[in-house]
Order: sequence, then C-alpha cells, then structure tokens
Amino acid sequence: MATEPGIAAFELTPVAQQPCPVRFYAAVADYWALTKPEINFLIAIATFAGFYLGWPAQLHGFPFLLLIHTQLGTLLVASGAGSLNQYLERRFDAQMRRTARRPLVAGRLKPSSALWFGILMSLAGSIYLAAAVNALASLLAIFTLVSYLTLYTPLKRKTPLCTLVGALPGAMPPLIGWAAASGKLSFQAWVLCAMLFLWQFPHFMAIAWMYREDYARAGYLVLPQGEQSGRFMSWQALVASLALIPVSLSPTVFGGASPVYFVVAGVLSSGFFYYSAHLAFQRSNAAARRLLMASIIYLPLVFFLMMLNKL
Repeated sequence: MATEPGIAAFELTPVAQQPCPVRFYAAVADYWALTKPEINFLIAIATFAGFYLGWPAQLHGFPFLLLIHTQLGTLLVASGAGSLNQYLERRFDAQMRRTARRPLVAGRLKPSSALWFGILMSLAGSIYLAAAVNALASLLAIFTLVSYLTLYTPLKRKTPLCTLVGALPGAMPPLIGWAAASGKLSFQAWVLCAMLFLWQFPHFMAIAWMYREDYARAGYLVLPQGEQSGRFMSWQALVASLALIPVSLSPTVFGGASPVYFVVAGVLSSGFFYYSAHLAFQRSNAAARRLLMASIIYLPLVFFLMMLNKL
C-alpha cells in the first residue's frame, strides 16, 4: 500500500515542480501499490508450494525456468486483479482510513491509467502462462481473475457470505502451480487448495474485526450488522480453523507424509485454532492482531513442511 514516508514526502511538492526522477520513482511506487504486493507475496508462496509438490518425483532435475515462468505469469495476473479491484472500489476506498492513501483515492493516479494498467497486466499474465507454461495453468488463472472481480468484489457490498465466494479464487494459486508442474490436478493438489481455502476464513475474519468500523463506513457487508457480527466472525474463524486440522494432516494418510510431518503440522494447526478460538471468545482487536500474525506465520510454515517432507 502506498503509505511509505517517501511517497508522502513527494506529495508536499506540487507535481509540476518535482524533478523528473522524483516524479518517475513516485509513479513507479504508485503502480507498485496498485498490484497489492503484500497479497502477491502470499500468492507467490502458495504457487511455489503447488509447483514444487506437483513436480513428478521420478523426473530428474528441477525445472527452475518453468518455475520462473509460472511465478511471473501468475503474479502478472494477480497484479492485474489487484489493480482492477482498486479501480472498481476507488469510491468506497475513499471512505476507509486504511485505504484512503491508495494511489487512486489520493489522486496520484488517474482512474483510466489504473484501468488500462490492470487490463494489460491481466492479459499479459494469462497469455504468458498459456504460451510459456500450459493451457490449464492459464485457465485457472483466468478463472481466478474473473471470479475475484465479478463475484467477490461486488458481493462485498451485498452479503457477508462474500468471504465464502472470495475464498474460491483465493485458493487457486496452489492449483496453478501444480498444473504448471504436472499438467494435471491430482488429489494432493486439491488438498493444498482446501488448506488455503479454509485458512482464508480466520485470516480475513481477523482483518474484518480489526477494521469493522472502516468497512461499515464504506458500506462493505463483510460482517453482519449489529450484535450478529461477533457471532458471525466467531463461527467463521472457529469452524474453518478446526476443519483445517484434519485437512492439514491428510497428507500423512493419503500422500505418504512422514510421522514427523503429522506431529509438527498437528501442533501448528492446533496453535492456529487456539488463536482463532481466542478471538472468537474475546472479540478484541488485540486478539484479532494476534490471529492475523499467526495466520501469516502458519501458512508458509505448513507449506514449507510439506515441501521438506518431499525431499
């Protein structure tokens, strides 16, 4: 997000008086913020995990070049989706403190520039995946893009069930990576997808609870209104994190993962459930922040553990 002190400093000087290098770097920073890099980081991790685990073990060597193509194409599509999402929600972002400094809201970029940037990034990523990787990976990326923009984005202002819909495109990165590596989707690929699908509920409920007033001010119905909001958040976080425990342990039963994986994954998933339960019963911003941090730590660790088990 474009909240860096350096960018804020640029705003103190009228654009016309800024030196060309300053204007150039400020524009680069704003377009970078459009891509939602903090989300793309997690997408890159999930795509890499899917690719590594999907690469057939019997084949010699590891296709690093194909991995680079996969990551680049996926991140281009994800960046396009993030840019188009900010274009579509720019009027509502202006009403939220956490998004008020975004480039479109602050007027540092024109809406038309963000629109064309998002379209070009999305098209480039989809075509690149089809040409450099395979058609299945490209189709999965296109499905992610379209469902994120046409289903999840408008539903955020209509129903709290938007999280359920949004978790579908959010769970696609491991499938894209797996399809890129193997050209097909196996049962293990869907296990990764299910893990990421379930993980998103406590992760997003923590964010929704921390910024519930901001969301309500902008008209987003990510939580029900009134007293139901706490119960809704609690059940979403609790049920999903509890279901994540057996799903995360399933590679031991179906994928031949080691007992060490079973123990460590069980401890990590139980810890994640603990923080979800803590938020569900305490319903405080402090508990939400702890769950958010736990979610950011949990997902890369479990994926790393699964990849380590494959060695």
